[in-house]
Amino acid sequence: MRIVVAHNRYREAQPSGENTIVDSEIAQLSAAGVEVLPFIRSSDEIPSMSKAAKALLPISPIWAPRAQQDLSRLLTEHRPDVLHLHNPYPLISPWVVRTAHRHGVPVVQTVHNYRQVCSSGIYFRDGAICQDCKGRALGVPAIVHRCYRDSAAQSALMATTLAVHRGTWRSVDRFIALTSAIADHLRDYGIPDDRIVVKPNAVPDPGAPAPLGDGFLYMARLTPEKGLGLLLEAWRRHPVGSLGTLRVAGDGELRPLVEAAAAERSDVVYLGQLDRAGVRAAVEASAVVIAASMWHDVLPTVIIEAMASGRPVLGTALGGIPYLVGADGSREPAVASAGASTGISVPPPPAGVVTGTAGWVVPPDPAAMAAAFPVARAGAAALSPPARLRYEQTFHPDVVTKRLLDIYAGVARTAHPA
Repeated sequence: MRIVVAHNRYREAQPSGENTIVDSEIAQLSAAGVEVLPFIRSSDEIPSMSKAAKALLPISPIWAPRAQQDLSRLLTEHRPDVLHLHNPYPLISPWVVRTAHRHGVPVVQTVHNYRQVCSSGIYFRDGAICQDCKGRALGVPAIVHRCYRDSAAQSALMATTLAVHRGTWRSVDRFIALTSAIADHLRDYGIPDDRIVVKPNAVPDPGAPAPLGDGFLYMARLTPEKGLGLLLEAWRRHPVGSLGTLRVAGDGELRPLVEAAAAERSDVVYLGQLDRAGVRAAVEASAVVIAASMWHDVLPTVIIEAMASGRPVLGTALGGIPYLVGADGSREPAVASAGASTGISVPPPPAGVVTGTAGWVVPPDPAAMAAAFPVARAGAAALSPPARLRYEQTFHPDVVTKRLLDIYAGVARTAHPA
């Protein structure tokens, strides 16, 4: 099988889980014997572009003529079975769907965010969930509130792009929804069930889990939507040292908040931005990983990494987080029975704390999260084995890659006539 993987990489200065997932997926496909033809552009290319190329940037989200020419040559030369699209903005454009179809190549897209509808892609504005553009022919609220790159002009361009390409998106042959929540988003957008497949991402297997450490680990961009403020407010409701150590890793605009908390409390440690070895060490030093998102976070990679290392997760009940930790009612029987067979007695959680296969979810509220901290600390040992088993059964590369190959095979049989 021959697959074109198309992706516009986000800037390396802003670490992107999506970039990491695309790289991992290419490696997993290659290891499975697939011939992968990367069609990659990077936003880091923009500063070094010629003046002529920069002059075309305002229209590139809509059309990107250079990308269409390059893709046409690639499709003509290699005649792939499928084009797999991830992020098209700003240098590739959704127009690649039309280009691929013109060459008779079916298109699969992994939906990593809500950008079919939302200009920022995250349904989050001014510190709260926002869906003001949902159901509108043109996302005027996004323009008014400067939702894309804090620019009215660029927001207008993105809102126009989404309006122009509504038909383009609805022509995609198969959408990969990373969670059940994204599948619901696509149905609401008008995509029929037979063109939606739920397939999560995978992360490499780190091997047998190390013994549990102590305390909690939060790894994320330090931005409002990722919930650092919520986490720190909840943590302050407990006496210093009563919950072990809270380790915080990452960087971003809210870095001063965690630096102040670390200066204020001896049980808060700021680790900064970590490399892969640092992430592994931080996970192993902890017992529970926290995902405190304030938006409908699609599929936080940190949760899969936690489960792979046998660490249960305490998260907010938003987006794909309940699905990931098995708290959305879709537990696999083998995983659920593993949780029951640990032999470790765990007290029932307080109201508002829902226990899943591999962790707990709570409303995005400081009081609810504060109430969940002792529950998670006491229950970490019981949920560690089922967390690892959930990773092995649902998020391991062998499982996920087989699922992806089945998706490719299904759409390749219905190729568009050239």
